[in-house]
Amino acid sequence: MKAPVSHLRPPGKDRGLRDVLENRFLLRLIVDKEIQIRYRGTVLGLLWSYLKPGVQFLVFYIAMGVFLELNRGIENFAVYLFSGIVVMNLFGEVFGNASRSIVANGGLLKKIYLPRQLFPVSNLLVAFVHFVPQLAILLIACFATGWRPDLKQLLAVLVGTFIIALFALGLGMLFTTFNVFFRDAENIVDLIIMVSTWASPVLYMWTMVRDKLWDWVYFVYMLNPLTVAVELFHYGFWFPTTDTPQIWHVPPHLLTMWTPLAIVVSLLIFFVGDRLFRAQEGNFAQEL
Repeated sequence: MKAPVSHLRPPGKDRGLRDVLENRFLLRLIVDKEIQIRYRGTVLGLLWSYLKPGVQFLVFYIAMGVFLELNRGIENFAVYLFSGIVVMNLFGEVFGNASRSIVANGGLLKKIYLPRQLFPVSNLLVAFVHFVPQLAILLIACFATGWRPDLKQLLAVLVGTFIIALFALGLGMLFTTFNVFFRDAENIVDLIIMVSTWASPVLYMWTMVRDKLWDWVYFVYMLNPLTVAVELFHYGFWFPTTDTPQIWHVPPHLLTMWTPLAIVVSLLIFFVGDRLFRAQEGNFAQEL
């Protein structure tokens, strides 16, 4: 008679995101912990989710819209600007916090075993907690300016959100692994987040890159998943508010070519980040 097959696994034999799905209770506890720690001792609490992007928008609007007069050159510039800001805020929070998640929880990792990927994934969920209030403000602005989206434009927003989540989480797992061994990785993360706002059409239109730089720069620019995600949000939120859509147009082949390429690039980054993370996670505790 054959002995029964055991389903037990030795600690440390991680199965990636499958372990995250099987430990949803732990994931919820970590998300709650992250939110409580972030707002511990604050007066406004989650209201900072409204205040911080509001101040950010005001600064950019005055600098780019008033001083450089882009509010005259781009119809409904406020909606255009804020729809790009919410994308970059989501990317920056997921990428920045996920890349620090293992080092920040080093004390816990050295005491008990639990799936390591719970930590970067929890930062993704916390970022969505802050993303929803910003999205609500954006929707109010869109309705106030006559938002008339069709189904394709609504789907573009969902696809853009998926691209950002996948791309940022993949980069987060990649750099949180680097950060365990080389603390310089945190500085590189800060540089990437700082540059990414200017390397995507948040404060300007994509046509400036096409018209003022070389063709190969425009091609590389459009291969950036952040550029595609921002334009998908523009297509979903800003474009339906324009009174003269024949003047304001999205990049050619945005939906048919650049979006599939952005998904492929994001999947590739996620795959590389996941493989490196799982290959090195057994060394995290001793390195920390």
